[in-house]
Amino acid sequence: MAANRIPNLTTFRRNPQPAAHPGRAPTTNTTTAEEQDRIVQQTDQDASVSRLSAVELGYLEDPFAELFVNGGQQAQREGGRTRRFPIINRGTYIRTRAIDHLVTRFLDSLPSVKKQILSLGAGSDTRFFRLATQFPVQSLVYHELDFPALTGPKISTITRSPLLTALVPEPLSLPSTTSLHSPSYHIHPIDLRTLDPSSSPSHHQSPTTQLPHVDPSLPTLIISECCLVYLAPHAADAVATYLTRTLFPPSTPLGMILYEPIRSHDAFGQVMVANLAARGIALQTLRRYDSLAAQRERMVKYGFGAGTGAEARNQKCPERANGGIGVADVNHLWDKGVPAEEKARVAGLEMVDELEEWELLAAHYCVVWAWRDRDSEEADDGGGASGGVVDGDEVPAGAKDTRTRKEVWDGWRDVEGQEI
Repeated sequence: MAANRIPNLTTFRRNPQPAAHPGRAPTTNTTTAEEQDRIVQQTDQDASVSRLSAVELGYLEDPFAELFVNGGQQAQREGGRTRRFPIINRGTYIRTRAIDHLVTRFLDSLPSVKKQILSLGAGSDTRFFRLATQFPVQSLVYHELDFPALTGPKISTITRSPLLTALVPEPLSLPSTTSLHSPSYHIHPIDLRTLDPSSSPSHHQSPTTQLPHVDPSLPTLIISECCLVYLAPHAADAVATYLTRTLFPPSTPLGMILYEPIRSHDAFGQVMVANLAARGIALQTLRRYDSLAAQRERMVKYGFGAGTGAEARNQKCPERANGGIGVADVNHLWDKGVPAEEKARVAGLEMVDELEEWELLAAHYCVVWAWRDRDSEEADDGGGASGGVVDGDEVPAGAKDTRTRKEVWDGWRDVEGQEI
């Protein structure tokens, strides 16, 4: 398989579909903003099919994946169109494993403390339902944000499935066909770009109006899996900054996970970008955040700590010891993050014919994680608006205690990133 046939981890297809416009390949120069949005929305099914492929072959366990693939089982019977190439299945597996590991560590820390997750561009993602089978839903509030064109079909799938509705706590509210609210699960129909106060009339609205039921005081994790990369750089930065600096104040423990492509300037990256452009897909932030170093600096700009997890733990950067940043490409996550026994199991599922091509592809995607516990002033005081746990005892908000303080991000401090 030649390198110029490999576009990316989520859209490489065994049976390619026709271009969005029959007879010609769309380009970002000829599509309108509305057409571009539709093309981006179509990538949701690409990702869902890739996930189903990995599940069907035994890479992942996810009993909900097939429910969100349009005609998934029928397509499989009619020619195996849900099956991806081995390197794509492996990439989907590592991406999911790495993010799930970080999410689980966040939720496992201080299990008695209620926490919140915001999933940007969630589409047909199944993470809430997978988590609902592992963690008490009363300790978690999960929010999904995406275009109404995607939230509507997802809600329809949920309400038609007894398996899914059984995991959504009552009372369930459906203000419209595109929005859903329950005590622990919320689906928000929203164009993320409206969270940029400088470019939308929505800046006249309060955060609770734009995102009802989001609690700015809860320890919160923001997840963006190939979402912000589709926005113009200034819009992506504005959305992230709104969340990290406006919606959630410095007193709120906050974390963020990004999964994005990198290294577009080498030969393989140029082919990857060109193949996606032929489908009308533009990775708009890629050139600005093209390396692991650039992704790390991006997180600093969003207000997170400048050190890696190990640095924050060892206080090698004491001015930001209450936060940290980790980065790693998919190659590193496979080499260092997957135990030998698990590697052997995965290798036995399918043969990867060309390891060099796998390593090339895996070098062009990364996971970035960053967090802050409290602002520096609160860290110095030993208290904080969010309170905490000290040696197993709850500490009220604002109280001071000189004993070792446990934070919701303690589980991330020893997750080793990649040296850059």
